[in-house]
Amino acid sequence: MAGSLRFKHHFLASLLVTITITTLKSVHTTTTTNTEFVKSSCTFTTYPRLCVASLLTQSSLIQTSHKLMAHAALNITLASAKATSAMMVRLSSSSRLKPREVSAMRDCVEELGDTLEELRKSIGEMGLLSGSNYEIYMSDIQTWVSAALTDENTCSDGFEGDDMNGKVKVLVRGRILVIAHLTSNALALINHFASIHG
Repeated sequence: MAGSLRFKHHFLASLLVTITITTLKSVHTTTTTNTEFVKSSCTFTTYPRLCVASLLTQSSLIQTSHKLMAHAALNITLASAKATSAMMVRLSSSSRLKPREVSAMRDCVEELGDTLEELRKSIGEMGLLSGSNYEIYMSDIQTWVSAALTDENTCSDGFEGDDMNGKVKVLVRGRILVIAHLTSNALALINHFASIHG
């Protein structure tokens, strides 16, 4: 009886170890697959290193879905644009800025407001992509993300010229450039998803 009990205990322990190892291998394989999917999808973008850096942490949510990849890219772009807009609102109230800089800052905040709205609408319509209205929604998304990219470039243009503060100009243009690159990547991923789906 004691031998039989010991055998059952040994069998159950072995079974538990086998299940644990199999599960860990499966999780590792899934994680590797998701990571590789993000890396390979980012090759379709203009800024692949930024794409991988910004989306790799989302790979478990994206899995191997082109739609979720594009959706995540839009959300990351939106978060970056929100943070930059808030920073610019704070900067524009600084007493150390020249009137020309304050004006450019306010114009840029307005452009970023448009960008935020266009990204929000795009994110909303990503959830509606299906069936007979797919092409209409996809066209809207592509148009809005393209418009967001134009808004960001317009914002950056407002800081051209020698009469702008070097530090403010470098800071703002650097942040806007990151948003523009994220937006460009999101648009490339959306276009890639559309080409696969359509």
